[in-house]
Amino acid sequence: MAIQIGVVGPHDLVDDVAATCEEQPGVRARRFDYDHESQAPGIVEAHAATVDAWLFTGVVPYTLVREAGVLTRPATFVDYTGATLLQALVRLLRDGHDVTRISIDTLATSEVTGALSEAGVPVGRVRVLPYRPGLTSDDVVAFHRRQRGSAGTSVAVTCLRSAYEVLRDEMPAFRLAPSAHSVRVALRQLILHADSQAQEDAQVALGLAEVSGSDEGLLKEAAALGGTLARYTGGTHLIVTTRGPLHDATAGFAALPMLRRLADRHDTVHIGFGLGRSAAEAESLARRALARARRIGSVAAVLSLRGDVDIVLETTAPAPAPADGNLGIIAQRVGLSVTTLQRLREVRAAVGPAPLTTRDVADRLAVAQRTARRMLHRLELAGLAERAGHLTSGSSGRPLTLYRLTL
Repeated sequence: MAIQIGVVGPHDLVDDVAATCEEQPGVRARRFDYDHESQAPGIVEAHAATVDAWLFTGVVPYTLVREAGVLTRPATFVDYTGATLLQALVRLLRDGHDVTRISIDTLATSEVTGALSEAGVPVGRVRVLPYRPGLTSDDVVAFHRRQRGSAGTSVAVTCLRSAYEVLRDEMPAFRLAPSAHSVRVALRQLILHADSQAQEDAQVALGLAEVSGSDEGLLKEAAALGGTLARYTGGTHLIVTTRGPLHDATAGFAALPMLRRLADRHDTVHIGFGLGRSAAEAESLARRALARARRIGSVAAVLSLRGDVDIVLETTAPAPAPADGNLGIIAQRVGLSVTTLQRLREVRAAVGPAPLTTRDVADRLAVAQRTARRMLHRLELAGLAERAGHLTSGSSGRPLTLYRLTL
């Protein structure tokens, strides 16, 4: 079965990179091009279910996607150093440019000076702007303009298509594109990573379920997990599946919708899942998870992993503190503290029906924006926040996602 690689980048690079990927037997490349690198997170989020792994044509879109927290598949980017940089030097020399006076962005200073020194090129007048999180195409353009004016660089070498479109009308500019060799190196690493992920997804997942009365509904729920149902001991049933379907059905081990459906038919529902490298290990972990589910309350589900890790997937047990309403239940489901949830409720009350961005939540809770993004993502998976579009700031930065809190 072919591995599906999603190639993400500007339209003038995606086809060439994808074609190089398809030279590898067993690889099929899907092309996802954008007009601006800030669109990369939205592309990945929209098409995550259609690929096995992501290959980005450069570090900038890759970093933007990682910062957005939307990667659910193995991913890497094509490195522009080594063969790519030397290939660019040859082309610049051929076109009559002075390669001892260039300004170059995105790459690390040590990588640029190292490659040039190995080629016998003096580096005293070479200027480099290394990539850092938050660096925008406007920053890149401003850097090359400064070097043109102060250092008298002969040509601006950029890795960003958006910057190149601006610079080429003002000064000699060269667009750095990945070499076929660099693409093949990145692809080999990605295939190994994706294969490792696939093996992990094939881990055995066993569930032990006990319900009051008949086993009505259990067979249908087991089939929805891509598994089978069998009697275990007494009134306990065994659900046999693998990690991949269980991960998808629980929204990344965040919630278990089947528990609520079974609770509508049975007064008591206890489910314990174990995830292991063998059936014996998964069964042992499932017994541990079932025992904990019984201790939690009449309706509960727990996932047990190796290393004494237990995840409460969902519960309808009473909240530990009546004053908190159902916040104790929500806290167990989403992995946030009751205090944090109380503060989020205060934020919701303050803004009313108006949507919030991750930046708004970060400012109001005095946390990092990345932390706020994780909070909202967990609430969204639990059905306690919903996306309400995007807020475009007018700059070249990534649009901010708007959320409405419903907790």
